[in-house]
Amino acid sequence: MADKIKRLHLNAEVDSAGFETFHRGDPADPRSIAVAAAYGIDLSGHIARMFTVMDFDRFDHIYVMDRANYNDVMAVARDIEDEEKVGLILNLITPGENRQVPDPWYGGKEDFEKVYRMLDQACDQLVKNLESDHQYYNSLRS
Repeated sequence: MADKIKRLHLNAEVDSAGFETFHRGDPADPRSIAVAAAYGIDLSGHIARMFTVMDFDRFDHIYVMDRANYNDVMAVARDIEDEEKVGLILNLITPGENRQVPDPWYGGKEDFEKVYRMLDQACDQLVKNLESDHQYYNSLRS
């Protein structure tokens, strides 16, 4: 998503965070780095960080990969406003189906490739949504 935002010169910020403390400070999985590199995306500088309650203040939308992540984020939500920011990322392409991104960790390169394609499609839709929001807000200013 960060690559799409940069290429399209969108006024948006994206970050990644998790809940597993044993990954804090780790680089991206080498298989993720390899798949992303095949698409011209550099993940070599990615460092894992923990999700914090401050992320609700920092971001308008919080997308999660699966039900466990959803529950983890919702557990630290302070109020309904925080809760309304949270959604499963694949709902961007399959609205209301609540599909989960499969964890490729125990699989091979093909599993990481499959997950990349799923997330790429969801991020394309997110970009369309951002562009649409941008056009809407610009029309209000005119």
